[in-house]
Amino acid sequence: MKSNWFKYVFIFFIIIILTFSIFKIKKEEQIKEQELQTTSTEEEKIRELKLGIAELDTLNPILSSNKNVQDVSKLIYEPLVNLSLEYKAEPCLAQEWAKQSDNSYLIKLRENVKWSNGHTFTSDDVSFTINKLKEVQSVYSYNVKYVTDVDIIDDFTVKINLDREIPFFEYYLTFPILSKEYYEAEDFTNTEKNQKPINTGKYKIKEVQQSYITLEKNPYWWNKETKLSIEKITVNLYSSVGELYNSFKIGNLDVIGTDNDKIQDYIGTIGYNPKEIKGRTHTFLALNTRNYFLGKQEIRKAIAYSIDKENIVSSIFNNKCYTSTFPLDYGNWLTQGQVSSSGYNAEQAKQVLVENGWSYKNQYWQKTENKKTDRISLNLLVRASDSSKVAVAQNIKAQLENQGIRINIIQASDGNYNNAMNARNYDIALTSVTVSLSPNLDTFFGENNLSMYENEEVTNIMNEVKNTTDEKILKEKYQRLIEIYKSDTPYISLYTNKYTVAYSSALVGELSPNWFSPFYGIEGWYK
Repeated sequence: MKSNWFKYVFIFFIIIILTFSIFKIKKEEQIKEQELQTTSTEEEKIRELKLGIAELDTLNPILSSNKNVQDVSKLIYEPLVNLSLEYKAEPCLAQEWAKQSDNSYLIKLRENVKWSNGHTFTSDDVSFTINKLKEVQSVYSYNVKYVTDVDIIDDFTVKINLDREIPFFEYYLTFPILSKEYYEAEDFTNTEKNQKPINTGKYKIKEVQQSYITLEKNPYWWNKETKLSIEKITVNLYSSVGELYNSFKIGNLDVIGTDNDKIQDYIGTIGYNPKEIKGRTHTFLALNTRNYFLGKQEIRKAIAYSIDKENIVSSIFNNKCYTSTFPLDYGNWLTQGQVSSSGYNAEQAKQVLVENGWSYKNQYWQKTENKKTDRISLNLLVRASDSSKVAVAQNIKAQLENQGIRINIIQASDGNYNNAMNARNYDIALTSVTVSLSPNLDTFFGENNLSMYENEEVTNIMNEVKNTTDEKILKEKYQRLIEIYKSDTPYISLYTNKYTVAYSSALVGELSPNWFSPFYGIEGWYK
């Protein structure tokens, strides 16, 4: 009996061992199959991105005036300072920077950066690029407008000297840096399209042909922690914007960017994912606070409450632009989530005036003091050659006069308009500015600003923000500026242009553009 018992126990253990072995083998086979499926899926992902440039002028990024070229160049060249999706300054070729005095900045460069030919990036390249920008006409010339000279401290440190204090100067350092070695050996202004310059960015130029340019990963790119999914980028070249639009429509391109508000007429509405973002053209009313009427806060607020911006955007621009409430509401990190406009409220407009002693008689708002009767009547300056702004001025006139605020439109020639703007010779001016990528608000609150607006608290805030890098303090100070902008109403922000980035529906990844670049998150893109 005992021998049989041991025999049964032995057989039982053998069965368990065999069962476990079979289970383990099956499990390993399943894991291998899953790995093969994953590998197969990875291999099926298309690693090529197709872009387009219409009317290529030059591959030199600081000489090109073509927005398509500037966008593609951000994949090839790098600046000292980059901008995040929320327009926050962040290190790129500059590892860090420090304001040494009102008129100087010390820039510490990354020491592990190489050009795409394997040579070392140094301070000489930074100095060379800045000096070239001061010599040539470039879309980046303004970035170095106030630079007097560049001192090279060592191979990886430069000191940039300015002729005046520039708040947030680090935001001006967003221009592409060029190789001194390469461009000293080449004709700098050569616009031949077969040039293959060297660079420090994610991708480098592999091939230049008459109808396309090929980019490949730059093996010397310093950011080794970021893995790029896209292996190859083909940039097709077109003789016209119409050809580029048509190529995107038939599926030959993956990404295009445009400020054309009729873009759907060219590429349709299907087969792509449109990302509409705020551009940098900010249109607003400057209310001259030294005017007898506009020096009164209640009148400025009544005007702001009386203007229906949605009506302007829909009736004149067919919703092809965004209503705006503050100069930096294009997505800047310092103003996100903040409401800086009183908003349209016709009844509130009347109440503000009544509470301050104004009465509505004979189609005028008027007030009698010291036996003198004042009737609110204002001139609105507009550039006669700008038909859309003339239409906006007429819309505003109708809205305000419906509220009893009389408006006389002054349609000025270009010369007279510019003279009036420079001399601040207007009651109300309808105008636009290209908003800076920096959060500097000198145009609106600085000395001799467009509304001749003075506020001691604002002046103090402006001085404080230009000398701090503490993000919490900056947020608090800008929140207060927004509150003052809303309550004092020296300006009335109206609308901002739209910029559209269209992505092929086949493209997968984080597709989050801003005006500065359409390629945020490109490291995870594939098709």
